Amino acid sequence: MLNVWSDYMPSLDLAGLSFQKVDSGSIFIGEDKGGWIYAGQRPRHEVQLPDFYIMESRLTNEELDEISQRVDIDGDASKWDQKKLDVLLEHLTSELQKKEVLIEDNNEWEIRCPSQGEWYASLEKKKIVISTKTRELLCDGTSSNHRGAMMDGRPRKFEGFGPMQYHKAAIEVHPSKLDITALSSIPMDRINNGISVRFVISPIRQGDIVKVPQNADFFSNIKVEIFWTFVLGIIPSFAIPIFRGMGSYATDGWANLLFGGLCVGFVSGAFWRPKRPTISFEQGERITKTLP
Repeated sequence: MLNVWSDYMPSLDLAGLSFQKVDSGSIFIGEDKGGWIYAGQRPRHEVQLPDFYIMESRLTNEELDEISQRVDIDGDASKWDQKKLDVLLEHLTSELQKKEVLIEDNNEWEIRCPSQGEWYASLEKKKIVISTKTRELLCDGTSSNHRGAMMDGRPRKFEGFGPMQYHKAAIEVHPSKLDITALSSIPMDRINNGISVRFVISPIRQGDIVKVPQNADFFSNIKVEIFWTFVLGIIPSFAIPIFRGMGSYATDGWANLLFGGLCVGFVSGAFWRPKRPTISFEQGERITKTLP
C-alpha cells in the first residue's frame, strides 16, 4: 500500500513515469444551458476531489518501450484495447505496491486512467499538457448525460447491458482550439488507433457514494417548456397577422397559426431556455455502502 504525505510530495516517479500532484478541491462539470441540444451535457454539477497525482504528459512510445522490456506488451502508445491496458496497469500496480514513500495518512491508492473530474481538475489547475486533435482515454463508463455521475471523482461504472458495456469514456480535444473539448467513447473490446492515455495515482474512495441525482424535476421542466413555447412561439404567431391588419386570419386560420407557433417554440427550445440549476455536492444523492 502506498501512503503519501502529499504536503511534502509535489511530484513522484513510478516505473519511469512522472506524476504531478493535484491539490484537493472542487470543480464544476457540465452545462447549465437550457436548450435541448445541451441535454447530453447536463446537469452542471460539483465534483469534490482529494489530493491525487497525474502524469503531466500523455504516455509516449519511448516510455512504453521502456516498460515493454519488463512486460510483454506492444510498445505503440497510440494503440489500445482493454487487454493491453489491463496488462500495463497490472504491472504499474505491482510497482506501486513496492514503492516506499513517506506517509502520513491511511489511504489506499490505485493507479488507473483519470476520471472525468480528475482530468478536468488537472486541466483547470494547469497540471497537464494537452494537444489539439487528440482522444484521451478515461476510466469512466459511457453515459448519455451527467445523471448518475460520481461527485467525488471516483470512476463511473457503466449501468446496463449490451455492447456499450465494453466502451470507455474519452476526452476529445478540438482539431485547432485547445480550450474546446468534448466527451466521447471508445470501444475497448478491440484495438483502437490514435488513442492517448495518461494515468493517475489516486486514493481509493471509501464510504458513502455521492452522485448526481438520476431524476430531474420533470413537471417543472414541462411547465417551463409550455410557458416559453407559448411566449416565443404561439403568441407571436397570432400577434403578427393582427398587427399587420389581418385579424380575420387569426380566427379563420387559427390551426395553421397554432401549428406554426408550436414549431417555432420547439425550434427555439433547441437553442435557448433558461439556465438549469447547478447541483452542489451537498445536493448529491448519497448511497450508503453496506458491508457484505
